[in-house]
Amino acid sequence: MNASRILGCPQPIFSERCFTSLLNVDILVAMDQQQHEKRNRTYTVLGIALAMFLGALDQTIVSTAMPKVVEQLGGLDRLSWVFTVYVLISTLLIPVYGKLADIFSRRLLEIVAVSMFVIGSALCGMAGDQPLFNFLGDGMSQLIVFRGIQAIGGAGLFSLAFIIVADLYPPRERGKINGMFGAVFGLASVLGPLIGGFLTDNAGAWLTGIEGWRWVFYVNLPLGIIALWFIITRMPHLQPPDNSHEVDFVSAFLMMATFLPFVFALQLDKNDHAWTSPEVLFQLIGSLVIGSVWVWHSLKVSKHPILDLRLFKNNVFTTANITSFFFGAGFFVILQYLPFYMVNVQGVSATEAGASLIPMTMGIVLGSGLGGPIASKIGKYKAILVAGTVVAAIGGGLVSLFGLDTPYWQVILTMVVAGLGFGPGMGLYALAVQNSVPREEMGQATSASQFLRQIGSAVGSAIAGSIFSAAVLTASAAHMPQGMNLNQGILRAGPSEVRKFIESGFDETTKTVSDLMDLRGAEAQAAYNKIMADPKTSDQLKQNLKDGTPAMAMEKQFQEFQSALEDIVLTGNKAALAALYASPAGSKMLSEESRKGIDAIMILPAPARKEAIPHLREKMQQGMAMAISVTSEYAKAKIKGALDSKKKEVADSVVSGMRPAVVEALQPVWLFNILVFVLLFIFNLFIPSIPLKSRQEATPVVEGHGHGKEGPPPAAH
Repeated sequence: MNASRILGCPQPIFSERCFTSLLNVDILVAMDQQQHEKRNRTYTVLGIALAMFLGALDQTIVSTAMPKVVEQLGGLDRLSWVFTVYVLISTLLIPVYGKLADIFSRRLLEIVAVSMFVIGSALCGMAGDQPLFNFLGDGMSQLIVFRGIQAIGGAGLFSLAFIIVADLYPPRERGKINGMFGAVFGLASVLGPLIGGFLTDNAGAWLTGIEGWRWVFYVNLPLGIIALWFIITRMPHLQPPDNSHEVDFVSAFLMMATFLPFVFALQLDKNDHAWTSPEVLFQLIGSLVIGSVWVWHSLKVSKHPILDLRLFKNNVFTTANITSFFFGAGFFVILQYLPFYMVNVQGVSATEAGASLIPMTMGIVLGSGLGGPIASKIGKYKAILVAGTVVAAIGGGLVSLFGLDTPYWQVILTMVVAGLGFGPGMGLYALAVQNSVPREEMGQATSASQFLRQIGSAVGSAIAGSIFSAAVLTASAAHMPQGMNLNQGILRAGPSEVRKFIESGFDETTKTVSDLMDLRGAEAQAAYNKIMADPKTSDQLKQNLKDGTPAMAMEKQFQEFQSALEDIVLTGNKAALAALYASPAGSKMLSEESRKGIDAIMILPAPARKEAIPHLREKMQQGMAMAISVTSEYAKAKIKGALDSKKKEVADSVVSGMRPAVVEALQPVWLFNILVFVLLFIFNLFIPSIPLKSRQEATPVVEGHGHGKEGPPPAAH
């Protein structure tokens, strides 16, 4: 048969008409493949953006649920570990994921990260509710362990997102995608407390038997499964350009051993563990020593370190990452301390304080949504980053003007301005780094940018926390009753909770004193000694109790009077008895009927008087008990009234003094943040401006697509 007819061409195969027909078919097939690849890239971006949203959300969404968690699971003394373990693991594993992405399939790593995050979320929701996990300890211990599992996945959700996008798009097109990711990250970080509060308060009514706080974790399951579906079915099997490298486990261990004590020392509450305390200094010094070994090993020994420090020879990599460090510090300080201001000065609830960050979210989304596409259009990033820093600094300056009577519209406007300034930096610092390194180092270079931003957040938060803690003590002394100093832990609760805290302290004191007055003998003396030795007992209460309780004083007087009366009865000394009757103690302790009974005993012979002593003693004890009971009840009522009056006075004074104290204490924090913005601006100026590349250096190896069909690699750009 004619070859032209076999190919479906009626004319000879080399005729112009047939050749054109075949060429058109090839073009249509190629166009269809390109459209198919474009759709897959879009779905992939949606999947990893959703996964990154969940990871960023979980850094802040849990905080508002913690009061309910403690109420049900207990373990208040371990509460901080719920946050600390997540921050430690998710921060330290970011560079590890970056290095693994330079060696193994990005798609496989993303699936592992999202799966670990979803599994960890499900386990966190079940903490303290399933006997199966009792071997881990009580509910709070289970939650801490499960948060660690969740963090293993969460670490990969950040760094892998930007790495995968770097495989799918050239730098020139990557700007708008990174801008979108930056908006997603900012949105999740700010909305976390608001969503967490809503779920904790309302989600318990959705399904009987599942408390609202558990939905803070369960909400990740459907969203995480959707993200997994996109990744598994649509994401190409992206392979690194050079998978000949091996994981240097020694380097990984040294790196984590360097930053683990460093980040942990930063996370410690500086009210309880000052910077100069042995535990903090030991960890910081240990971090420095191990860090020196890590640097030596990475530069001199390891062929493929977990983070190749030679990357810092790249000027763009160095300056962009240092700038990213300050960016993380400046962003997190505002994110952390604006709610302090809103709750304690503006007087809004914790949920409303979270909502006050929504304008900042809007600014971030707008700034990131504009900065990324503009960078893609003009092919440059430096001018946008510098402009964003200036706007963010203006926002930081406006924040420092917040005072007692700042109108709410001014807060909203300031947050929008700050968000606009932060927006471009959410994605463009990573883009600048990616644009300056070869593809085979893309993973660890990108993760380094995310890692240093996280470290910047931790350092900025720790320094700002120390500044605020010191400043609030001074401000409290100026605006609070003497001895009523505030700290960050108390201020997080807001004025209404501070009032309850103060009132509960007075109520506890009232109960302690009341219980003491009900005790007798050696038991009363032991309790009295304990109260007087307790440093938490106020000086005023110690002064009031310096001679003991009324019951203790009366008991002593009765014992002395009883001893004297027994001696008189035994000796039959009527003159001494008359003197005892005439004494103040005798007139108070002996009724007319009691005197007649004693007089009757006195006329008896000595042996009979001795036999009457036990009966006399019993009557005296009964009288003493009645007298002490009446006196104690009167004293308790009097003390309760005095303490209740003082309770209201002190609570009113503290709550009214909180507003100026918080404003005054926040001023050095805002000034510190302005310094951070200045450093951010300076380092932005030193970032070399390299035009964004419009083509990929090398197309990643693509084995096939998530839905199982083999296909060609993405078209070169």
